[in-house]
Amino acid sequence: MHLSSREVVLRAIERRRPPRIPVHYCNRDYESSDTLNLGFAPAADFVASEPGMTEWGYAWLSLDETMGQPRNHPLGAWANVEHYVPPNAYAPGRFDALANKLAQSPDRFAKFGVGISGFNQATFLRGMDRFLMDLYEAPERAAHVLDLVFEFENGIIEQAVQLPIDCVAFGDDWGTQRGLMIRPALWREVFAPRYAEQFNMIHAAGKKVWFHTCGDVSAVLGDLIDLGVDVLELLQPDIYGVDWLANAFGGRVCFCCSIDHQRRAVSGTREEIFAYARYLADTLGAYDGGFIAYIEDYHSLGMSEQTYQWIREAFHSLGVPQQRHQDTKGNV
Repeated sequence: MHLSSREVVLRAIERRRPPRIPVHYCNRDYESSDTLNLGFAPAADFVASEPGMTEWGYAWLSLDETMGQPRNHPLGAWANVEHYVPPNAYAPGRFDALANKLAQSPDRFAKFGVGISGFNQATFLRGMDRFLMDLYEAPERAAHVLDLVFEFENGIIEQAVQLPIDCVAFGDDWGTQRGLMIRPALWREVFAPRYAEQFNMIHAAGKKVWFHTCGDVSAVLGDLIDLGVDVLELLQPDIYGVDWLANAFGGRVCFCCSIDHQRRAVSGTREEIFAYARYLADTLGAYDGGFIAYIEDYHSLGMSEQTYQWIREAFHSLGVPQQRHQDTKGNV
């Protein structure tokens, strides 16, 4: 029986023994992807005052081929908050193009993204250093900025889940190379309730939650899963250890992982890349599913075109992962 790309992805997420490893493409070769990347548009009446300007009032500046950094922070001076007007989630034009895109790819898993979200968006508005200090020294200021961000996102989510999408995806980087950017207890106090509200809204509409985060966030991975994340997108699996991820969380969540972007995806040989792809599938995907392969052209980090093609070939050549035996309690 032939299964659609959408059904293969759903089986991986729900751990219902997909017939193969589903593949998610991020920024090119979308025709090979089992997923369909979607998002909302700027308001129809938004006109950027300068190149890179966003609806939030900061402008992007890039000195290389990466996305860059905001070059200004609208709420960097707290006095600006009195006159600051955030974008309107319900402004006309945000979802006008989605119906046509969905109709063109009805067999793919429709992944709707809210973009750079939550904590990251708050730091863009206030500035990283100021916002981190606010969390500790002026929590009412941090809460106000977060209210602006999360209320906008919740408005977008409220509208998106009414469409025939399959999940809502977030992009909120929380880790440094050595751990969470703030104390886990503070994360649980300030951010966990806000995520819970969003995830509950998504699940109530019958959709999945897909959450991307970079760096070492091992301190709160279990929290994210408990809050309702269905797919964890981790692009540096080596920072945790693939075996640790599987042993700690296998069977509880679906992992979407790449060939580690800081290591093998930059300097690996063909043999190493193929072996690592097999390792990810047989380790993270060994719970009747639970693994989605992630492919992104990351030449800005040093990935060559040859390596990118090796990664594509490696993930697409995977068969069915080896499965771990589990007892009725889910123990390996």
